[in-house]
Amino acid sequence: MSVQTPSRLISISEDCGAEAAARGFSAMAQSMVGSSILVIANEIRALQAQGVDVANMTVGDFDPREFPIAQRYKELLKQAIEEGDTNYPPPAGLTELRKAVQRHVARTQQLDYPLDGVAIVSGGRPSLYSTYRLLVDPGELVLFPVPSWNNHNYRDTCQVRVRAVQCGPETAFQPTADLLRPHISDARLLVLNTPQNPSGGVMTAEEVEAFGHLLVEENARRDRSGQKPLYLLFDQIYRPIVFDHHRHYSPVTLVPECAPYVIHADGVSKGFAGTGLRCGWLVGPPVIARKVVALLTHVGAWAPKPIQMATARFLDDQPALAEWELEMVRRVRIRLDALSEGLRRLKEDGFPVDFIEPQGAIYLSVRFDLAGRTTPGGELLRSNEDIRSYLLQAARFALVPFSAFGVAEAAEDGWSRASVGAVSVEQVRQAMPRLRAALEALT
Repeated sequence: MSVQTPSRLISISEDCGAEAAARGFSAMAQSMVGSSILVIANEIRALQAQGVDVANMTVGDFDPREFPIAQRYKELLKQAIEEGDTNYPPPAGLTELRKAVQRHVARTQQLDYPLDGVAIVSGGRPSLYSTYRLLVDPGELVLFPVPSWNNHNYRDTCQVRVRAVQCGPETAFQPTADLLRPHISDARLLVLNTPQNPSGGVMTAEEVEAFGHLLVEENARRDRSGQKPLYLLFDQIYRPIVFDHHRHYSPVTLVPECAPYVIHADGVSKGFAGTGLRCGWLVGPPVIARKVVALLTHVGAWAPKPIQMATARFLDDQPALAEWELEMVRRVRIRLDALSEGLRRLKEDGFPVDFIEPQGAIYLSVRFDLAGRTTPGGELLRSNEDIRSYLLQAARFALVPFSAFGVAEAAEDGWSRASVGAVSVEQVRQAMPRLRAALEALT
């Protein structure tokens, strides 16, 4: 019996399956929410579609026109494709790349991990997600400071409990070991990020060392009582982007005894301006790295093979890599300097503006203390969201409030993230007169 293909186009409605899905979604799917940053991005795109010039400092990404990848890296990507590296990579990653990462970590962080302690993944997120999945059972506790990127979303996707500890501007929104110490006794995972998204803060060597000792002490206590260990997920995706006297350290470099409990997440996304290349690596205890490989084999979260091969060759080209890192830091810094200088002038002229001097990453913590002010249209600014919306509409100056990074609205106190990855120095400077006029218009 032959099957007759319909001659007409079958139209599927927008709400197809909605009623069934409302009953059929898992508990995780029901609790999961989209990124609030994407909502802001849609608002900005709508303005840009109308021909409005926006200083878009919302995205943790790079505009390739402002931050093209290194020319040598580009050549190596083309070479890998031309050589036919377009089939599946090994689940743990190309041996060439794993060895290159092994050598790179030894050179830059004085850590000689076994090859089985290196797993290649598709960007930064798989390292974070798989660590949550493999080390924390549903209902167990994850501890992290806020503001921080995406931890409250992993809470939902992994069905864990979280405890977010508020940090303040006095430490560039970075935590201290003493601040988190009272909260660790029942936690299974501690998550730290330095240089930090969203604040741009860089943890001092003293604090990184203090966290290393805290891990060792807490796990010695747990060993005696037979409890599950406390692990540290150490997100260092912005590792090479630091300024002035600031430096990046791993707790394992400073306290080698904490190595059994530390998982490093890194990759090409930020340090190489290669967010769309989707190549990252997890470095930690081999027993954990092997489990990550096993999990992601089922997910298919591999970095593409030609990108792995090119990255291996680029990491081993030390002169080209060193030249690139200097250029990357320079490009980021001149934009952050332009932004901080404009904000400094506003602050000196008496406007309710504050910021933290650039330390690292591609971000600046910015404060507009405008709650209680009234717009020219008679609207009262009550919240950070009101402030964000007003600055976008009146000054075409786009920021992300700290509420998008796990901070309760009542605790935001006017602070937001400004990212310079998608703006030119000229765009930053051109935005300052618009920002000044918008602030002057408030009563």
